[in-house]
Amino acid sequence: MWGRDRRWATVAGATAVLLLGAGCGTGAGAGGGSSAFGREAAHAEIVAAVEKSGLPKSDLPGLGGPTPTGSTPGPTPSTERERLAERAAACTAAWQYLGPPVDGSRDSFKKAVAALVGEKWTEGNRQVEKLDEHGGTLTFVSLKKRGWTLYARHTSAQQAMSIEMISLQASEDACMAKFSKGERETLFGPDAEQS
Repeated sequence: MWGRDRRWATVAGATAVLLLGAGCGTGAGAGGGSSAFGREAAHAEIVAAVEKSGLPKSDLPGLGGPTPTGSTPGPTPSTERERLAERAAACTAAWQYLGPPVDGSRDSFKKAVAALVGEKWTEGNRQVEKLDEHGGTLTFVSLKKRGWTLYARHTSAQQAMSIEMISLQASEDACMAKFSKGERETLFGPDAEQS
């Protein structure tokens, strides 16, 4: 079972990078703006958890936040995968760090997850896998709140290239459910599974 979950975590992490490059619009997501807990609220809670926890500064754009006034729009999607990524971005709020390892980031990651639980996100599945004999690990935690699913990941690989990836990615369940199986495979790859 963990093998499929690991593939999903890897695919979802890579998709977060894809979505970060897709740009994002404003609004409460494609699931509708009537919900009191929408995209902006999910993004605000993620940002607050990051700030409270002491996670490293990210130079990557914050997915799910409002587009700055006067910003240059991204290029028009030219492939089906790019069009699907743009649709998925409307369902998503996230923060991600990708860079060299930072001392204390594992503890900061745990604090960020605890801060989200303090905001009434319900913790679900938690898995930790040893990646190498040098202390590299993959930690995966799923959380749910009011029709949203959040995947928190911390990956620290110490083998050939020292790199750390930390992501907090929330998706609106109803919005993501509008993607067909074929669209999910196009967006996430053939091993895509929706949890």
